[in-house]
Amino acid sequence: MSTMSELRRLFEYNRWATLRILDAAASLSPEELARDLKSSFPSVLATLVHGLGAERIWLTRWQGTSPTAFPDSSSLTSLGAVRDAWDAVWHDQQAYLAGLGDADVTRALHYKLFNGQEDTQPLGELLRHVVNHATYHRGQVVTMLRQLGKTPPATDYIRFVREVK
Repeated sequence: MSTMSELRRLFEYNRWATLRILDAAASLSPEELARDLKSSFPSVLATLVHGLGAERIWLTRWQGTSPTAFPDSSSLTSLGAVRDAWDAVWHDQQAYLAGLGDADVTRALHYKLFNGQEDTQPLGELLRHVVNHATYHRGQVVTMLRQLGKTPPATDYIRFVREVK
């Protein structure tokens, strides 16, 4: 399997795992979804909105534009709105990833951080970062779901491998 094929597989896993989390969050009432649980982001909804925004930011950077702030999330007040927005990001991610080859993995990507500082990293490392970042925040949502008395889904990579093949 080529490096780019492996990275596409990681993004397939990322979407699969996030969909499982979104499905689990659908069992929450609006109050539970917004309840302040004193985590990195206060609520399940806020954590999901952050993850969505981060994936959108990185996609924009990969496409050559460096945003100067986090995307406006004022319309993302329900799980349905978050899911719809994520579907759009995933669609654009897949289109972007489909256009990449193995040589792109080591290509230097130049972008700016929110504070205007320039940075350069190999594109492959940035792609891996997005999946890792999503995994971190999905873990936080799993903890929040437990705090709310719910049973979270398993989102381990090996579970994905077993189920999706």
